Amino acid sequence: MGNRVREGSGETRPRTELAWEDLGTRGALRVDAGSGVAQSAGGSETAPTPVRDPLPARVSGLAPLPGEYGDVLCAGLSAVVGGDLPADARAAIDDHVRMLLAWNEAINLSGIREPEMIAREHVLDSLTALHLLRRAGIAEFVDLGSGGGYPGLPLAIALPARRALLIESVGKKARFLEVVIAALGLADRVAVAAARAEAIAADPRHRGRWPAVVSRAVADLTELSELALPLLTEGGLLVAWKRQPLDEELSRARRAVRQLGGRVVTCEAVAVPGLEDHVLAVVEKVAATPPEFPRDPVARRRRPL
Repeated sequence: MGNRVREGSGETRPRTELAWEDLGTRGALRVDAGSGVAQSAGGSETAPTPVRDPLPARVSGLAPLPGEYGDVLCAGLSAVVGGDLPADARAAIDDHVRMLLAWNEAINLSGIREPEMIAREHVLDSLTALHLLRRAGIAEFVDLGSGGGYPGLPLAIALPARRALLIESVGKKARFLEVVIAALGLADRVAVAAARAEAIAADPRHRGRWPAVVSRAVADLTELSELALPLLTEGGLLVAWKRQPLDEELSRARRAVRQLGGRVVTCEAVAVPGLEDHVLAVVEKVAATPPEFPRDPVARRRRPL
């Protein structure tokens, strides 16, 4: 969603840097409208900007996943509560990975590029919350800062969700999510919001209307709670993917969570091989969030809760 990962915040996926296409470079070439000729700041002509092949919008024709991916995923699913997925759900999750790999060659959607690592660090990590959502009877949720679609798409597929909203403020990542959702036939129940969480939380169509928010690698629990709790109904849950040790972050967050109308319910350990230091922090919304939250990023930095 555009918020950078804070060092030491216990997040569970590597920091994903913006690709060169997303950054813009000081002194970069500009293209004069209609000229087709790239020029430097001094006006000298240079070679035209190379044209990139269109990124795939369909799964058909994409490279199959290697056997190592399937081996890691199958071994991990046996440790995921509720991980016995129907064949069509497993196929959709695999096709999402195939699209991610294809797009990742041109746009940096994920710092993890090896299929077997994606199986563990993205797919299995996402599905570790499956039992929490099912146990709470949740079939509708927001994925805050969805990035390449994790954890939102695997959870939407595996639950299966009646409705899910993937919030992603980086335009190229949001476009990828829209393409994948269409390719997987999920557009009737999964949508993308190419906006910041603050804007969605101020929208009366979303504020206080969701039973769950899930989020990986967005911010520490204090800031994440400020972004997420305004979206939740009373009794709704925030599920945050974290990494041990978490005691210091939890201690800092508890007072802020209470101020926002929530309470920390539990921290559940993860049993998937290779993810043993991961934990799911669960916050329940127990009262209305004051209307001044969430604040803009500058206010959050100047006056942390």
